[in-house]
Amino acid sequence: MNHVDPRPDDDPSQRRDWVTRRAKALSLLTLDTASWCAGFLVASWARYEFGITPRQCALALGAAGVCAVIHAALEQVRFTARGRHPVGSVGEARDLGGTVVLAAAVALAALLPMAERPIPASVPILGAAVALLLMGTGRVTYRWRRDRDARPARSADRTLIYGVDAASERLVRVLLGDPTSGYLPVGLLDDDPERQGLRVAGLRVLGGREQLIQAVRATRAGTVIFSINGSDAELMRDVRSRTLQAGAAFKVLPPVRELLDRPVTAHAVRDLQLTDLLGRAQRVAELPVERNGLAGRRVLVTGAGGSIGSELCRQIARCDPGELMMLDRDESALHALQMSLHGRALLDGPELILADLRDADGIARIIAERRPDIVFHAAALKHLTLLQRHPGEAVKTNVQGTLNVLEACRDVAEFVNISTDKAANPISVLGYSKRITERLTAHYAERYGGAFLSVRFGNVLSSRGSVLTAFQAQVRAGLPITVTHPDVTRYFMTVQEAVHLVLQAAVVGRGGEALVLDMGEPVRIAEVAQRLAAEAAQPPEIVYTGLRPGEKLHEDLFGVDEIDSRPLHPLISHVRVPALDPADLAGLDPYGEPEELVKRLAACCDDRLVRVDDTARLSTLPSPR
Repeated sequence: MNHVDPRPDDDPSQRRDWVTRRAKALSLLTLDTASWCAGFLVASWARYEFGITPRQCALALGAAGVCAVIHAALEQVRFTARGRHPVGSVGEARDLGGTVVLAAAVALAALLPMAERPIPASVPILGAAVALLLMGTGRVTYRWRRDRDARPARSADRTLIYGVDAASERLVRVLLGDPTSGYLPVGLLDDDPERQGLRVAGLRVLGGREQLIQAVRATRAGTVIFSINGSDAELMRDVRSRTLQAGAAFKVLPPVRELLDRPVTAHAVRDLQLTDLLGRAQRVAELPVERNGLAGRRVLVTGAGGSIGSELCRQIARCDPGELMMLDRDESALHALQMSLHGRALLDGPELILADLRDADGIARIIAERRPDIVFHAAALKHLTLLQRHPGEAVKTNVQGTLNVLEACRDVAEFVNISTDKAANPISVLGYSKRITERLTAHYAERYGGAFLSVRFGNVLSSRGSVLTAFQAQVRAGLPITVTHPDVTRYFMTVQEAVHLVLQAAVVGRGGEALVLDMGEPVRIAEVAQRLAAEAAQPPEIVYTGLRPGEKLHEDLFGVDEIDSRPLHPLISHVRVPALDPADLAGLDPYGEPEELVKRLAACCDDRLVRVDDTARLSTLPSPR
C-alpha cells in the first residue's frame, strides 16, 4: 500500500497529481487484498484436495482479510519510517517480500496455539507464497506497461550502443525511458567474448566490431553510439570507420570524467571531437577527486578569464568554497566567465576583480583586503614565438607579475603556480620565465613556510591559441595546415585533466615542489594534422614550416638534474625545485637589449643561483640548454 498525501488546495495541477497518487495507492491496496484472498483460497483448495465447502471458503477469505489488514499496516509503518521505492523496482520487491512473510508469520503464530483452527496451519504459508507471486506479477505488469509507454516513438533513430559498461547500461535505460530522446536502442556491441549474447534492459549483445556492419544492416540502425570509458583512440577510430562504412552516423558518450557532475542523459550523447581521436589515454579519471580541501575556504584565481583559469573557476565553484575571487585584466574575459558560471553577466559582483599583475601596489592591496586562503596563479603570457621576439614582456608579466603576487601572499596558506613543460631544460624565453617562476615559488615556500608549489603540464587541448585551435581555424578558412616539423612531438592533456591536476596539487603537493602529471606518450603533431585533415569535407594540404627559435623537436617533462619521484600517486611526479632569491633578478631589465635579456633570463634558470647582475660571471655560464 502507498501513502496518500493530504488533499491539496484548489490548484488544478496539484489536485490532478493528488487524484493520480490516490488512485495509484488504492489500486495497489486492491491488488494486494485480492492477492491475499486468491492465495488463501488456492491454498485451502489444495489442502482439502480440491474439494472446498462454502464454510471453508468463507473462513479462508476471513483469514486472508486479516492478513491484508496486517500487510497494509506494515506497509504504512515502513513508508513512514523509510519511505517507498518505485513500483516494480528491486527495492520494492525486497520490501514487499518482507512484508508478506511478516504478515504470514503473524497469522501462523495466531493459529498454532488454537485447538480448533479455523483454517489449516499450512494455508498461511502456501497462501502467502501465492499472494506474493500475484502481487509481484501485478507490479511487473504495471512497470512493463509504463516502460513501454515511455519508450521513444517509432520515428526515433534506431541506435546500436558499442560497449557494455556501467555508463552504457545507464544510457540504454535512459534512452528506453525517454520518449523525447530521439534515439531508440535496438542492440549492443562489445568485443569481449564473455559478453556475447548478454542482455541489458532487454537488448542483446549482437557481436563485436567485426559484426558491426552486419548488425547495422540487420537492425536497420541509423546511429552507433560509442560508449567505452577509458578506451584508446585507435579503437574509437576503427569503430568509427566501420560505422561510416555501414552508412550509419557515429556518436560518442563522453567519458565518466566529463559526467562527474551530471547524470547520463540523452543530451550527453554528442558528435565526435578531434580530442576523442588523439592517440593517448585520458588519465584524469584515475586520479582521486578531492574537494573537501576547498569547501568553505576563500580562493583567488589569477588569470581567471583564460582557458585554464576559467575552467579552474568553474570546477572550484562546484566545491562549495567560502568565496571565489576571479582576477584578470581582460574585462571581456571576466564577462564571459561570469556568464558561464551564472547564466548572467552584470559585472556587479565582488567576485570579479579587474587588475593587472604588473601593478605591485594594486595586487598587494587586493590580497590584503580580500585575504584569500588559497591562490591559484594562472595568469601568464604563453605564446612562445611572440615572447621570443619580446622578452621584456615575459619579464614584466611572467616573472615580475608572479613576484608581485608572491610578495603579497605572505598570509596565504597555499599557493599553486601553473607552469609548463617548457620550464624543463628551457631553451626559450617562455621556458626561462616559467622556470624562474617555479624557483621563485620555491623560495617563498621557504620564506613563508606555506604550501607554495608549482604544477607543470604540456599543451592543453582546445585552449586559446593551442595548436589544435589553430589547425581547426585553418581548416575552416580553407587554408593549408601548417606544421613546424614532420617529427615534432608534444605532450597533450585536456583542460579537464589540467585543472584536475591543479586542484589535486592543492591537496597532495608540498612546498617547494613542482608536480608533473603522467601524460602518457607524446603525440606527433603531424598525425594530429593528418587526422584533422581527414575529417574535413575537402582535405587541406599540410605544409611544414620548420622549427622556430626557441622551439624543441621533443619536449621534456623533467630537467637533466631532476628525479622522477612518485611518493603519493603513481600518476603524479614530485620534483624538488631549487629556490631563487628575488635579489638575483635585480639585473633583469625588461627594456634592455633583447639578446642580452635572453642571456640573463637563461642565467637565472641555472641551479647554481648565479647573480645575473654580475656581468663578469656571465661569460662563465654554459650555453642555455
